[in-house]
Order: sequence, then structure tokens, then C-alpha cells
Amino acid sequence: MRARREVMFAGFGGQGIITAGYIVGRAAAVYDDKEATLTQAYGPEARGSTCYSGVVIDEEEIDYPYLLNPEVMVIMSKDAYEKFLPRLRKGGILIVDSSIVKPDERTRDYVVYEVPATEVAERLGARIVANVIMLGFLGKVWDAVSVEALRESVKTTVPRKYLELNLRAFEKGVELGEKALKERAEMVTG
Repeated sequence: MRARREVMFAGFGGQGIITAGYIVGRAAAVYDDKEATLTQAYGPEARGSTCYSGVVIDEEEIDYPYLLNPEVMVIMSKDAYEKFLPRLRKGGILIVDSSIVKPDERTRDYVVYEVPATEVAERLGARIVANVIMLGFLGKVWDAVSVEALRESVKTTVPRKYLELNLRAFEKGVELGEKALKERAEMVTG
């Protein structure tokens, strides 16, 4: 049985969508000792246009590097929501930046998490770390890559002068993920 796992990050250029994918792939390959591939696409205007990154993770060698059927989607813009939501596997995990994206009736087939990443990032002092908040959250709700590996990947990827801010953002995302899992468990049992 194959253990292929897939996640897509989607938003607009300038949100760190490609960086988020890179951090996940590095976390899986370097710190969790798995195989990983990263693919990316963005419009010719780059900053401000819709873009995405896709990460495939597997225990074995990856024979096809592109996303086939993403089980998780992290969406950080309205345009990306419209464009990419149909690619998410039924029953998959949808994580949206609720500061920007408002899920609608099309999400009833998914496990939906609304994370106010941009608002939280602004409170931390820099909107640009919203992607790192999403990474911390992802680490808690998706078991394909560990929180520890993601944390190490953030430490070795972000510029040193922004490291403290990014680590605070990551830990805030982990905290939000723990809270969301607890609330979901209470809904199921309660």
C-alpha cells in the first residue's frame, strides 16, 4: 500500500504560498526522513496574481511529482478558493484564511477549518507571516508531516533577522490547531 500524501497551498503572489510549500517539503524530506516533491505555478505578473504550490510526500520514491488528488488544501485568497476548491478530494481537509476567505455551501463535503491567519499575523506585527501561522496549524491537523519537522524547517528556511517573528507565528498556528482539534472533538462527542 502506498503512503502518498498531498497538500496544496493557494493564494496570491506575495503571501508566501511557494515558501510554505517549500517549508513543508523540506520538513518531510530533511527532518521526517520521507520523500517529497514541490511543484509551483503562478501567473506572469507573480506578486498579486493567483498562485499555488503542491507538495507530495511519501515513504517511498515518488513516481509522479505533481498533485493528483490533494487531501489537504490551504487557501489564502478568494480567487484561489474559486479556482482550486474543486481539486480538493471529497472528505479532504480545507484550511482557509478566514480573514480573507468565507467558505460557502460548496464546502459541505470537506472538513473545514477557518483560521484568521492574516488578522493574527497583523497582531504579531507583520502580515507576511500569515503563511507560517497556517504551517503551524497544518502541523496539528494533518499527520503527514510532524510539528517538530515543520518547526525545524521554518528555523532553517526563514531569514535569520525574521526568525523570532516567524517562530512566534508558527507557535500561534500550532496553538490555533490544538484549539480547533479540541473543538472538533467536543462537537463529535458532545
